[in-house]
Amino acid sequence: MKNIDPKTLSYINLFAIFGAIPKLCELNSEARALIAGKKISLGITVKDGPSGVLRFEDGAASMTAGQGACDIRLSFSIPEKFNGMIDGTVTPIPSKGLLKVGFLLKTFIPLTDILSRYLRPQEEDMKNEDFFRTSTILMFHVITGAVAQIGNTDRIGRASASYIVDGNVRMLISEGEEIVAAAHIAAKDHVLTTRPYDTEDAMSVMQFDGIRNARGLFDGTASSFTLICDGKLSMRGMISQLDNVNRILDRVAIYLA
Repeated sequence: MKNIDPKTLSYINLFAIFGAIPKLCELNSEARALIAGKKISLGITVKDGPSGVLRFEDGAASMTAGQGACDIRLSFSIPEKFNGMIDGTVTPIPSKGLLKVGFLLKTFIPLTDILSRYLRPQEEDMKNEDFFRTSTILMFHVITGAVAQIGNTDRIGRASASYIVDGNVRMLISEGEEIVAAAHIAAKDHVLTTRPYDTEDAMSVMQFDGIRNARGLFDGTASSFTLICDGKLSMRGMISQLDNVNRILDRVAIYLA
């Protein structure tokens, strides 16, 4: 794919796509039921690429970066092989925990199938208001998660991140007074970290007024310029921070297309 770096894509797949699994388990009862009563951890290691551990315990999930202790480990020799697992062209064999492969087949793969249904929804599903809301919240977390990965590993993204001063960029979707989804991008020495929760300590804010307006931008059916002009997307605070985050968001759209 043009202008797509496989290593950057592997970071996005691990920390933005799989990184949305904890939020999926929080929002979706079917996902929670799959991991109810389970206590198990899945480590993923990509040579010269990302490493992380997904932990599941009694209906909740969490993701941590690095090669931590785990019950099952999937190891990949190159980023392309891990990316192939995501798109279904590569079947991994655990390098640790082979006897626990049943978790992968009966729990983890069905869990990723549910996630895929929300991230690549059918038109009919989106007519259901609850499905639409969950799908959009998950997409928001994937997009905000991808910002940090692109800002840290993609050549063009790193150039934009090099101009982002230290501090937090708060990203929100609101409906009236209700905060529907929240995350913030923390910048430190031009390294970006996405934290999937709100903060009051922010130098700048990007806020969508209305979940359907956010979805329109995510799907490419609305432009940020139009939303800003209509007062449906507000940006306030340090303009240089927001400008460079927006440049990275342009790269996110290419990677997630």
